[in-house]
Amino acid sequence: MGDTAGPVRILGIPGSLRKASYNKAALRAAQELLPDGATLEIFELDGIPPFNQDEDRQPPPRVVELKARIREADAILIATPEYNYSVPGVLKNAIDWASRPFGDSAWAGKPVAIMGASPGATGTARAQYHLRQTFVYLDMYPVNKPEVMIGNAAQRFDDQGNLKDETSRKLVRELLAALVVWTRRLSK
Repeated sequence: MGDTAGPVRILGIPGSLRKASYNKAALRAAQELLPDGATLEIFELDGIPPFNQDEDRQPPPRVVELKARIREADAILIATPEYNYSVPGVLKNAIDWASRPFGDSAWAGKPVAIMGASPGATGTARAQYHLRQTFVYLDMYPVNKPEVMIGNAAQRFDDQGNLKDETSRKLVRELLAALVVWTRRLSK
């Protein structure tokens, strides 16, 4: 992890490729809601090919870029949809690429926070739980609370993709503050 005496550099990763993704919109909202002393850059997962272990020692350029961006960041913020009660394949694929080859994981030791938006009523509870299980093996350090599950997303975002729901905005703001505090604590 870098020196967090300066701004805490957060890398935001949306777990969706969809242009009008609620989770991309949630990350854009997070950029507006950052506490002082933090920055947030978004890295989209388009262009990352399916994981192939035959290539993990010489990964494609987009994977090299992903791993470099993860390593440069002080903390990670994942905004995930939920597909079939779990993590979207595109997100799991990126997680797998960045953890390989064995012994060269970009994720190890990173503080991480999760949020998610979904048209369904329960938000992304199951996908977030599965990510937390994955973080154990990846040796990542998740923020536990608040949990940010933006259910009924169509009612929480406007037509331009702005997060308009004040309760959701408050929770995202609290999650970011907790991630910054957690990141600074872990860097001591």
